[in-house]
Amino acid sequence: MIDVNGVPVEVVRKDIKNLYLAVYPPHGRVRVSAPRWFSDDAIRTAVVSRLGWIRRKRAALAAQWRQSHRDFVTGESHYVWGKRYRLDVSEHNAPPSVRIRNNEWLEMRVRPGTPREKRETIIQEWYRDLLRARIPELIAKWTPVIGVDVGECRIKKMKTRWGTCNITARRIWLNLELVKKPPMCVEYVLVHEMAHLLERRHNERFRAYMDQFLPHWRHYRDELNHFPLAHEDWHY
Repeated sequence: MIDVNGVPVEVVRKDIKNLYLAVYPPHGRVRVSAPRWFSDDAIRTAVVSRLGWIRRKRAALAAQWRQSHRDFVTGESHYVWGKRYRLDVSEHNAPPSVRIRNNEWLEMRVRPGTPREKRETIIQEWYRDLLRARIPELIAKWTPVIGVDVGECRIKKMKTRWGTCNITARRIWLNLELVKKPPMCVEYVLVHEMAHLLERRHNERFRAYMDQFLPHWRHYRDELNHFPLAHEDWHY
């Protein structure tokens, strides 16, 4: 760790050619990935040159509205594809179920005495089914456009990324939390990861691909990163 004008900066040295700087939600942690041969002074100079950007990013994170802890009880707000619904929980002696009712309520039926952790699992599995159903049609849409074949697309909860890919295996992972965001945000993340099968790094070539495939991708990125955040959502 180094301190740059009162900003704590985590420094990680790697076998890379260039220096990379990032500000991570939820609290604005600053991290630098630097080539092993970079001195502390060189890293400090690079961070100083970006202090204005760092402070703006940290201020934006501090100002963002975040959902509070969820107890999965009647009256809470929950998001599905970017729309807010009120949760309605009722007890029945039948298998649990979740559905959208009257385009306003998220109705969850559970067995009597179902604890909070189980109610959360029921909704999470329902979310997973929604996202899983959307993926094949999106891959089918973008495969001929981007010109790459996705070997597999999986879903998991991630704390630091909206999506990631294994280029060798041609496997894409999508964050389960995407099901709470507007549909085009999901599409943007999938296109982003598919573009990485053409270009590994976030460089000019990668951005050119994104401009070609999804001209308004920056808008979708900003919408994704500024939409109301769940308790542990992160930026992309």
